Formats: sequence, C-alpha cells, structure tokens
Amino acid sequence: MATPDSVKQDLERYISFGVKASGSMGDNACGAWLQTELRRLGFEVQNQTFSVPYFNARRSELVSEGFTATVIPQGIVVPTSTDGVTGKLVRIDPSLPFEDSLSGTIVLIDLPYSRWVSALQKPIYDGVSRAIALGACAVVIITNGPTHKAIALNTDGTKPMFKVPVGILAPDQASTFLTSAMRGASASIFLTGEGGQRDAFNFVGRIDRGQSKWIIVSTPRSGWFTCAGERGPGVAIWLALARWAPDCFANHNIAFICNSAHEYEYLGADQAIRDMAPGPDATAIWLTLGASIAARDWHSLFPPLFPLPSADPQRYLVVSPSIQDAAKRAFSGQSGIESPHTTDHFTAGELTPIHNAGYRTVAGFFGAHRFLHTQDDDERCIVVDPTWQAITGCQKLLQSVLGST
Repeated sequence: MATPDSVKQDLERYISFGVKASGSMGDNACGAWLQTELRRLGFEVQNQTFSVPYFNARRSELVSEGFTATVIPQGIVVPTSTDGVTGKLVRIDPSLPFEDSLSGTIVLIDLPYSRWVSALQKPIYDGVSRAIALGACAVVIITNGPTHKAIALNTDGTKPMFKVPVGILAPDQASTFLTSAMRGASASIFLTGEGGQRDAFNFVGRIDRGQSKWIIVSTPRSGWFTCAGERGPGVAIWLALARWAPDCFANHNIAFICNSAHEYEYLGADQAIRDMAPGPDATAIWLTLGASIAARDWHSLFPPLFPLPSADPQRYLVVSPSIQDAAKRAFSGQSGIESPHTTDHFTAGELTPIHNAGYRTVAGFFGAHRFLHTQDDDERCIVVDPTWQAITGCQKLLQSVLGST
C-alpha cells in the first residue's frame, strides 16, 4: 500500500535521473528503473524501440547591440551555421494581422500571456508560419507565462514544423531585444549543435491471467528537462497502482504501459497504442496519468514566489460519461480534478489518441502547472500529500468502475 514516505521516495528517484528528453541518458535510465520495479512485482515486461529526433546544442543564443541571451532551440531544430543568421529585428503581436514584407528579418513573436505547451497552439503555429511566409529568415518566440521563463514547446516528431531557425526566448530576457526592435536594430541568432535521430523505448508490463478483459494504466516519462512536477507525480502514481492492482483485481488481466517521446506530440503513445496495448474490445478501462497531476501551487502576488503545500489546480481529469459520477466521488475535495470533464466535451494529452483509438471506458489526467516545460521544473515543484491523495482517488475510481476481488 502506498504511503507518503514511499511516494516521496519514488518522486525523488524520478527527479534523480535529471533531464529526460526522449532517448537521452536520463530517459533511458528512468525507463530501466521502472522496468525493474515491474519485474519485481511479477509483471512480464516487453520493450518497444523506435526512432526519435534529438538536438544537443553547442550554441543557442540571440545577440543584439552587445546583449546576449540564451534561447531554447525549437524542435525539430533547423540549425544555423556557425556564423548564425543576421537580420533586422521586428516585433510581431500574433493576435493582430500583419501583412508587410518581413524579408531578411528576425521576427520576435511576442505571445500573449498563457501557460504555453505546444508549438501547434494556434497563436504560435499561425504566427510563426505567417512570419516565415512573409520572408523572415529566423523567428524568436517570447513565451509570456507565469514564471517569466522560457517555455519549451512540444512539437511534431516526424519533421521540422518550420523551415527557418526558431528559438524560444524567456520573457525576463526579452525587454532589451524588444527595445532593439523598436530602434530597428539588427540581431543574430545562433543555433548550432549535433542533431539527428536516436533510439528511445516504450515498454509494457503484463500480468495475463487469461481473463477476458484488461485493465490498462499508462504514463509518459519523458520531457524537455527534469520534469519534476510535470511527470513525477504521474510516475509515482503509476508505480503505486502497479504495486496495488494485481492483488485487487484478480479477475482482470493487467497492463502497465510507460512511454517516451511525449514531447513529440505523443509520438511514443501512438506507437504503444498501435503495437503494445490490448485492443479496445478487450479493455475494461484505460487510465492514463499525464502532466501536472499533483505539482506544487505557489502564491505569486508579490515576488518571490511562495511555495504552498497544495497542488496547482490547473489540472484536469477527463473521463467517459459513464464513469463521471464515480470519478466525482473518487476525487472529491481534490482541487481541479474534483470536477471531472467528459470525453463528450473534449480530450487532451495522451488521452486524445487513446480515445480516438476506440477505447470506450477511459480516464485521463493532464495539466499545466506553473513551471511546466521550464528548466526550473525541479524538486521544488513536487509536493507529496496531493500525490498520495491522487493515488487514493485512482484506487477508488478503479474499484468503483471494476469492483474488486
């Protein structure tokens, strides 16, 4: 049975693997640890290897008028030469129409405030695409969000989304460059490094009892940086359920799936659904444990941020309509997830490809905590009690839907 101490140990172990970009040393080591845990519990573990993009930056900077700022290369990266790309700085507000020629410019896309997640979000994709169509030779995205830090953006995992170099600039580094753009100054962007394709892996642990129906529980483990609050709670909940479910559901087969390549718009999840998961007709329920299930909340009225012992309420639970009432009871009193939405209204995260594949009884968590996709998503962003409470809620939901033996 999970305890706050065991949850704390699992969260700390996940964080200890460091950066978990798909196919990296941290991602692979984390996956190996989780496989070992499943084998100890009696699961039969099967791997699935596939190819993912990567880019190890040597220089990723924006320079103008003697000022230099680090940028995050937007994947799949279109690199510059060692000489970089130089052009006149132009600031664009993507919420307003712009039609003038941008030939030879480096465009600053000054996003409105949001908890940004993906380069496929309309203001980002449309703004960058329009700037390129009007002649921009490079684009820099200013991700205005709740921490004033650069927010890495999920991206297509099969091909570059944009045909020119694109970088992400932290809002707290942007004012100098916005001023340079007002003066019509030039700038240079440098995105150099080593990139290409490398192997990543998914895996599934199965306990096949020859029953007619499967319980599937899945979680992604990868992400752009350390992903403490983003992925840590999901991994800790996944482990706790793996230790509990085999004894509780003797009349079901059990599959625990862990995938990489989440940051490439669910590339790993798509592979796992297609090639590793039991089919929809053989599945009693699929529970997927996504981002920010129990990341720390913060007071932010005055700087600096003040940590709270509660979970950031910008977390969501979406379930099939048939189990909405059960989900409400299971997560009563847990902010954000106490009011589950249904798949009739929307899906997001890795629940979307699962739902689209035809699984009829599903439940999925996702969210965007304050430090999501930033380099500061570290051990400060985890909080034990809400993670433990979410485990209890998941157990109640599964027992309510499936019964127990």
